[in-house]
Amino acid sequence: MRTDSVSLSKDAVTEIRDMIKATFGDKALSDGINEYKTKSKNAQEAHEAIRPTVAAETPQKAEQDLHDEDQRRLYALIWKRAVACQMAPAVFDTVAVDLVAGPGAKAASSTPAERHVFRANGQTLLEPGFLAAYHEDHDEDETDVESEDEAALPVLEPGERVTLDQLRPEQHFTQPPPRYTEASLVKSLESHGIGRPSTYASIIETLRYRRYVEM
Repeated sequence: MRTDSVSLSKDAVTEIRDMIKATFGDKALSDGINEYKTKSKNAQEAHEAIRPTVAAETPQKAEQDLHDEDQRRLYALIWKRAVACQMAPAVFDTVAVDLVAGPGAKAASSTPAERHVFRANGQTLLEPGFLAAYHEDHDEDETDVESEDEAALPVLEPGERVTLDQLRPEQHFTQPPPRYTEASLVKSLESHGIGRPSTYASIIETLRYRRYVEM
C-alpha cells in the first residue's frame, strides 16, 4: 500500500460523501468534490491513498473488532482524515473583546484611572465543517503554540459579565522560526521538488551521517 498518494477512487469519494450527508448533515458536505494532488513533481499517482475500505465502518464500530489500542488509533486516524477531506471548510469569526475590570467598571462616570481594559483577540467558531470529524492536534513543541489571533474565544454579548479565572503576568517575545523536524523537512523537500518519497529517509540519514545537522 502506497502512503504518498492523495488520490481517492470515484467509488470511495461517493461513498464517503453519502456517509457525511447522513451522519453530519448537508452543511458539513463540501460544495463540490474535493480533489487533491501532491506537490512533488515526480510522485507516482497510479496508487490510491490509504482509506477505510467501508466509510460506514466508523472508529466506534471498528473498536468491536480491533482489540489492540494502536490499531484502533491508526484506524481512527485513517477514517477521520479520509472523511474530513470531503467536508466543508470550518467557518470562524475573527473578533476582539475588550474586558473592563476594576471598581469603576460599571460606573459610566468613572475615570479611566479607575478602570482597567484588557483586550482578547481570537476566533469564534460559526460552522464546524470538517472539524466535526477531525481536528489535527498541535505538535507538543513550544514553538508551535497557537498565536493569540488563533485562540478560540466563546461567543460573548456586549455588556456580559464574565468571571475572572486567574491572572498571569506574562511577557511575550517574538519567536524565531521553528527548527525543522523530520516531518517538516520532508514537507519542504516536497515543495522544492527535491527527492521522492522512496529517497527521503536516505537523504535524512546522509545529513545525519555527515553531521550537517544535529537531531
